Amino acid sequence: MPVCEELQRTRPEDVGHPRATATVSTCDADADDAVPVEPWQVHKLRSDEVYLTGWHRTGPDAFRILARRPQEHPLYRVRSEFDPLLLCETVRQTFPLLCHAAYEVPPGHQLTWGRFRYDLDDAAFAGVDRGSELELAVLCSELSYRRGHLAGLSLRAEVSWGGVRVAVAETRFTVQSRAVYQRLRGGYADAEAAMASAGPAPAPVPCAGTGRTRPRDVVLAPAAGGVRRLRVDPGHPVYFDHPVDHVPGALLLEAVHQSAGRAVRTLECTFHRFVEFDAPCTIVTAPLDPEPGRARRDDDGSPAVERTRITAVQGGQTRFTADLVHRVAPAREGSVRAAR
Repeated sequence: MPVCEELQRTRPEDVGHPRATATVSTCDADADDAVPVEPWQVHKLRSDEVYLTGWHRTGPDAFRILARRPQEHPLYRVRSEFDPLLLCETVRQTFPLLCHAAYEVPPGHQLTWGRFRYDLDDAAFAGVDRGSELELAVLCSELSYRRGHLAGLSLRAEVSWGGVRVAVAETRFTVQSRAVYQRLRGGYADAEAAMASAGPAPAPVPCAGTGRTRPRDVVLAPAAGGVRRLRVDPGHPVYFDHPVDHVPGALLLEAVHQSAGRAVRTLECTFHRFVEFDAPCTIVTAPLDPEPGRARRDDDGSPAVERTRITAVQGGQTRFTADLVHRVAPAREGSVRAAR
């Protein structure tokens, strides 16, 4: 059973915004007609962490969503590249937005992540106007309902930057009412109590190789046996915008990218069980290639890649699995000769 709730405990009354009451049905609307996005609709308290700026419907279950790319950010790399984690967060915000605004899911319902995948087009970035905003063409499918309310859907988003398609993301998530979710979580349902059980965050691994420059942003810690432990700091202002009752999926995606230590081209992950705050979680990395560590090039001469599986294990159970393809720096010619 996929059970990874995605930052959805915020209610309109928590942040001072009115409840969404209408579904926009205008097709082929211009960007100027896009409906503005409120922080509560994407389950955020801080407006500066809201990346979606407007949306409108283009078909019965199709949408055009506009998003901004911050010029500066304390966590995401935005100066010289498009941080894959910023892509993940931008796409993640479409889930609650469309649930609340387009499918009339009541505030307080919980979104549970089941699976998520993205594919980045490396070559497309070369010709992008990096000052442009993002545009997401979203198609929802496999909708299911329970007692008149949305119970789950699949979503595909084609992400364009400056008019150039740079990524495609796909996901599946389900929706539970507050009462059902509280029964599901039992003693873990209290978010404040759950976060308090995390205890002090352990010292991080060195920043080098994680893609982050500040120790506070590193979500990996050393562990016995040559593996790494998930490092959870509930006081982090970006990873924890508001109280949640378990480790959020966004933090697990961050751990995957930091474990890879390089640019991730393709990621496909499954959320099997919640990762809780009150017990250590081990991050295990294993190669999927038959000859791990040997950089290879595709037949067309594109950059060398390796395939890796990263797993989060807690209490002897697999909680999260991610298979990824990441770029590998090509070996220098001299090094190749020396190795022969």
